[in-house]
Amino acid sequence: MIQRPKGCNDIYGREAKIWKYVESIIDATMEKYNYTYIRTPIFESTELFHRGIGESTDIVTKETYDFVDRGGRNMTLRPEGTAGVCRSYVENKMYGDPNQPVKVYYNGTMYRYERPQSGRDRELTQFGMEVLGSDDSLTDAEVISLAVNIYKMLGLKEIKVNINSLGDKESRDHYREALVQYFKPHIQDLCEDCQARLEKNPLRILDCKVDKDNPLLKNAPKIIDYLNDESKERFDKVKEYLDLLQVKYEVDPNVVRGLDYYNHTVFEIEAKVAGFGANNVLGGGGRYNHLCSEIGGPETPCIGFASGIGRLVRALELEEIKLPIVDSIDLFLMYVNEDEKKYAAYLSQELRMAGFIVDTEYTGRSLKAQFKQADRLNAKFIAVLNSEDLNNNEIKIKNNKTKQEEIISLDVLIYYLDEQLNTGVEEEYDNFFFEKDECHCEDDHHDCDCGNDCHCHHDK
Repeated sequence: MIQRPKGCNDIYGREAKIWKYVESIIDATMEKYNYTYIRTPIFESTELFHRGIGESTDIVTKETYDFVDRGGRNMTLRPEGTAGVCRSYVENKMYGDPNQPVKVYYNGTMYRYERPQSGRDRELTQFGMEVLGSDDSLTDAEVISLAVNIYKMLGLKEIKVNINSLGDKESRDHYREALVQYFKPHIQDLCEDCQARLEKNPLRILDCKVDKDNPLLKNAPKIIDYLNDESKERFDKVKEYLDLLQVKYEVDPNVVRGLDYYNHTVFEIEAKVAGFGANNVLGGGGRYNHLCSEIGGPETPCIGFASGIGRLVRALELEEIKLPIVDSIDLFLMYVNEDEKKYAAYLSQELRMAGFIVDTEYTGRSLKAQFKQADRLNAKFIAVLNSEDLNNNEIKIKNNKTKQEEIISLDVLIYYLDEQLNTGVEEEYDNFFFEKDECHCEDDHHDCDCGNDCHCHHDK
């Protein structure tokens, strides 16, 4: 039997519905912040990622899927989204658009050849956002706030933002010298990768997964102590805006991120999720003011964020967060003979085009088996097509919850379903909030008659 590739997953059934719901929340939130969707190729020139992400990063040295196409060109399956967005920004001359900054978001598959484990796949889906063309500290705070709000809208509660500043080039150069002097006498105590990083990019040593618990890393100099006045002032401004947006954060000098293109603000967002273990990070990002010029474009200040959707869905499952997933259909059409089947096909089409979720029988089941199929599909209503009723321009419809049956005119079927289903939707929506939320009544009354705008879970 042919099996899926190692480190890849099939997403289907209810899990696929959860993914689509999460994506719908992302789309809706991005729209509120006036971010537009961007789609870039799944594979790009290998040079883009080597120049953009950095030759010394684990992604480039160990994890990229590289291949030579039939034209002899070196290509790479994208391992992350930022480099492709910057390439598109430069190639399409978006920097010439008077509407600046350019605010975009993406949602797509990335590929990294690494050892598959919980939360790490070789094919992963990421959503992310990029703001290109603004060096304002407010954009840093807005990107962080937007990411936090998406997590909160999905129901995650204990969200923590860890932020740091890598400073400007002057600050990083001074810090780099301090790290080299610190690590050089003890470099043999670190892994081979870190030994190679000492001269190429010593900041990468701080992000090493092998030596992360080594006291050398824990006691290493902190970049925040090497920031010049301009970088300190900028970082203070970011924190001021985060306070204004009511985003809770902690300054963590150990946040350096794993890509070479970052400068100034870097951040990670984690959630306290039971079952995630020590690594609760859901996503992260930072500012990269030189990436566009590195790949041949103008100097452009940018900031971005990315998060894995698979890991986010896993967090929602572990937290047992109830999502308003549509796991039912509006109507199941049943029939016995061929003429009724033809009408079922016609009526299904008409009702679907009117906006209803409709299904019917396709495998030749008996009427009894069709009733069972309707139950498996959680059909809200069932209609048994009967030739005699159809000749009278009527249809027998049954509420599958109350078991009440009615014979109505086919002319009013759409209006009937619309009225009945809208009432049901309101009830389900109310129940969803009553079950999910705790009482927010100021005087803690549990009968919900206090007049407050309360969504408590207690019975009215």
